Amino acid sequence: MQSTLLKLAFLLLAVFTHLSAALHMDLLAFTNPEPVCIRDFVQENQMVVVNIHTDGHKDDGQRLDVKITDSVGNNYATRKNIVGKVRIAFTSHNNAAVDICFRNFELADWRKHGSRNSPVRAVELEIESGSAARDWNALQASEKLKPNEIELKKIESLTGEIVQELQYLKAREERMRDTNESTNARVKWFSIIIVVCLVGLGAWQIQYLRHYFKVKHII
Repeated sequence: MQSTLLKLAFLLLAVFTHLSAALHMDLLAFTNPEPVCIRDFVQENQMVVVNIHTDGHKDDGQRLDVKITDSVGNNYATRKNIVGKVRIAFTSHNNAAVDICFRNFELADWRKHGSRNSPVRAVELEIESGSAARDWNALQASEKLKPNEIELKKIESLTGEIVQELQYLKAREERMRDTNESTNARVKWFSIIIVVCLVGLGAWQIQYLRHYFKVKHII
């Protein structure tokens, strides 16, 4: 029975856990580069860990900068001239989309080496949020938990995230429903006002024409 429950728990964890697949990209260096951004949606008060791995080294003719912001306007991190492995962790302030933007600058002394091609920096990006961002190994070691217990804690944390996300979706649905009802009420009253205005204008035109014809002795 316990084995069946563990199998079911592992299955739920595999179904609902966000797969953390690394994203690979090559960034050409320019004198004034446009930012290359990766966007991911995170929930409020959620831990986010951004793992960046780049090749190259400092003074190789390029400077790679990274800036992390969200759609609300919060600035979480700004790092300049990153090389090798970089780990950035922060806690989100709002339910919003987080943008990880890279800019690869070509340094002025690069052309002095006689190279015609712009330098390029390979970047590997991995974004973890929520339960996937927690250091479960450290938690297991500090609390001396068994493997089964740490897996149950993972499922518990993931379940809490799912409940929080469902509550957020419910709140958005209620807000959209209220907006829809308010819009319908305004459109209804606007339509009634238009109909009243048209009826009043039609009645005024009829009275005006009757008066005009009487003055002209047509009727």
